[in-house]
This record gives sequence, C-alpha cells and structure tokens, in this order.
Amino acid sequence: MINSMESTVASARTTAAGYHFITNWRLPGTGCAKVYGVLEDVETLAAWWPSVYLDVRVREKGQPGGVGKVVELYTKGWLPYTLRWTFRVTAADFPNGFSLEAQGDFAGQGVWTFRQEGPDCLVQYDWKIAAEKPLLRYLSWLFRPVFSANHFWAMRQGNLSLALELRRRRGEQVPPPPGPTWPHNWLNNKILPPS
Repeated sequence: MINSMESTVASARTTAAGYHFITNWRLPGTGCAKVYGVLEDVETLAAWWPSVYLDVRVREKGQPGGVGKVVELYTKGWLPYTLRWTFRVTAADFPNGFSLEAQGDFAGQGVWTFRQEGPDCLVQYDWKIAAEKPLLRYLSWLFRPVFSANHFWAMRQGNLSLALELRRRRGEQVPPPPGPTWPHNWLNNKILPPS
C-alpha cells in the first residue's frame, strides 16, 4: 500500500502569518499520469479526501489542459475551524505537475510535482502561503506549531486517501477514506453556493 509519506517544514516566511510546507509522498506501483489525473479531477476531492475537502466547486473551467481553472473550496484539518478559499491553476505540465495560486483564507502559491521512479510515483507539494483568516493571521505567532501540525495531519490524510482512491480506480475493493473530524461531519458540508 503506502511505502512512505514524509512531511517537513522547509522554511517559514518572515511574516507572522506566513508558512512554507514541502510534502513528499511515494505512491508504489503507480504511474504519475494516474496521480495527476486524480488530483486534477477536483470535482471528486470531497469524495475521496473528505477529511479535508468538505465542498468543492469549479467556478471557471479554464483552457484545455487546465490553466485558468478556478476552484472554490471549503476545507478543514484536524483542528475545529474551517477555511474558505479559491485557487486558480497558473501552469500545467501533464504528467509532471501543475501550479496554483490561492486566495481567500489562504493566499499564496502551491506547486504539485510528479516524478516517476521505476514503478513508483514520487509526489511533492510545495505550498507557500500566508494565513488570511483572522483566527490564523492573528494567532499565528502563538500557535504556529499547532497550525503546522494541522497541515501535516491533512497531508497524511491526503496520502492515505489518494492511495485508496488509486486502488479504487484500479477496480480494487477498498475501505472508505477517513472522514472529517469534529462536528463538521454532522453537517451536510455542501455549503458553497451552487455553480
């Protein structure tokens, strides 16, 4: 199933609310084109990564290949707060990766990179963000380690959920992915306005 999953804080921005996370996943026996396809299919994020993505709406389809796609998200981590944010795909290089720019409760850039190593796909997510949600922005100086741990938890859930989704798409019977924590799972969680 999952050989390894590694999440590390590479550096922190100099602003009080800035973060720089680099996450590395190894997906055994998987082609990078398959991984790219699952992550690019944002409409299904809430189904296969429900511990983090509570609701997802594509607001603009973008150009063929995905550049210009605009996606609105309602997300959470392990901690009991939610985030509303939007991303725009700024670059796409199938099957090697894509880049996005975030706005809303997060503001910054994310870069997904995929590299085939034998039968395994190595995935790296480089996420440079500033917290714009008032709770995160004003308390970041105090709770930076807790907020960072929340991100690492979310990415561990993503690694597990992605591995399950890849197996499901290969036709295997798999358990459901981990669901959301805290009271958010009591709600329908489809609270973004319809497209």
